[in-house]
Amino acid sequence: MIEPVQIIEEENSGLTIKWSDDLETTYTAPQLRRACPCASCINEWTGEKMLNDSSIPDDLSYSHITMVGRYALNFHFSDGHDTGIFSFNYLRDLSE
Repeated sequence: MIEPVQIIEEENSGLTIKWSDDLETTYTAPQLRRACPCASCINEWTGEKMLNDSSIPDDLSYSHITMVGRYALNFHFSDGHDTGIFSFNYLRDLSE
């Protein structure tokens, strides 16, 4: 299983993850907000995306980031959204 070996918060709008296979991925706050997997952004039953990407400003930032157990991150975005749990598997999938 590929896991993060280092998580680096780049100021308040970027995040870099160094993975156990030596891949390094950088994510922006707007990119992650647009990919939020929570039930408000993705219909739980159909998998249909409910969030309109154009409603997310390009200058969005994180107010803070928290760990969820040993398997995920939770981002608290400057637009007040904070319900998405981004598993490391999901974050890795976003990088490919």
